[in-house]
Amino acid sequence: MFTGKQSWTFPSYPCILSSGVVAGPFEKQSPLKDTFDYIFDDRRMGENTFEKAQVVLMEEACQQALKKAGKTAADVAFIYGGDLINQDTGTTFASRSLNVPYYGLFGACSTSMEALSLAAQAVEMGAPLVLAGTASHYAAIEKQFRYPIEYGAQRPPTAQRTVTAGGAALIGPSGSDVVVTKSTIGKIVDHGLKDPYNMGAAMAPAAVDTILTHFSDFQMDENDYDLIITGDLGDLGRSLALEWFRQKEHPLPEAKFQDCGMLIYDNAPEAMSGASGTGCSAAVVFGKILDDIKNGRLQRVLAVATGALLSPTTYQQKESIPGIAHAVTLEAKGGGPL
Repeated sequence: MFTGKQSWTFPSYPCILSSGVVAGPFEKQSPLKDTFDYIFDDRRMGENTFEKAQVVLMEEACQQALKKAGKTAADVAFIYGGDLINQDTGTTFASRSLNVPYYGLFGACSTSMEALSLAAQAVEMGAPLVLAGTASHYAAIEKQFRYPIEYGAQRPPTAQRTVTAGGAALIGPSGSDVVVTKSTIGKIVDHGLKDPYNMGAAMAPAAVDTILTHFSDFQMDENDYDLIITGDLGDLGRSLALEWFRQKEHPLPEAKFQDCGMLIYDNAPEAMSGASGTGCSAAVVFGKILDDIKNGRLQRVLAVATGALLSPTTYQQKESIPGIAHAVTLEAKGGGPL
């Protein structure tokens, strides 16, 4: 049901039946490693290119979600997903092997919540089971958007490290107490930034815009949520977002406003300002956040995945970096008023 200016309400409470999160060897150092279903020891995942390795991440995340629900790919009506490699080829090739009807999305690092919102809509309209997911690989993405890691380019403190991880969620009409109740679809917000080593600053205005629109559309505020978590603003982007909230006369409590890009690496020096990549919010939300809801540590969460919508071509042509953010409300069914 369309709500407000740019939001959806899901009256039937589509459920997240299960999720799968897989990661690369560097992510074994993550404080969230115990919430990952599988960690690869080889950063190539047995493949001969990093791009093929990213396909494996997406495939394995989907298979983990299906296995935990006791389902197979043949039970799934659609896959919603995308990634950062060229024309979503990583997710396309993963969907080819799964042999499930596929909606290819591009929201950059906001893709996880874009996919989850659309999957919930499909279930609301009668689809029996839908997968939503994405993946990213550090070496593949660095090569495409910045420099190959073998080049050894120096990165400034504002840079973020692309997560090597994949995350997928299986959504159905019933069978779980973790439900999707609301979503707010972001619009393009562009403040003119052009530095691909400062993605957090480029995406922060979009995160603020989407969160405030969500509050307005649903007549809610931060007090209605146990946690508001953004996708991958990193340390700098989160700080800027908090300042913009204050300037808009809607300050958020810092303890309630967290960021996946900060949580997954927990200030590891190699991550600089934090984590990024389509796999960042997918790994954290479909791992730790869902676990916290299932185990009663959280009742209602607003997950806001953020994306920087640039390409190598637009960067070379000196274009600015548009940002976007998509928000999804995740709740424990029976945990309070929905």
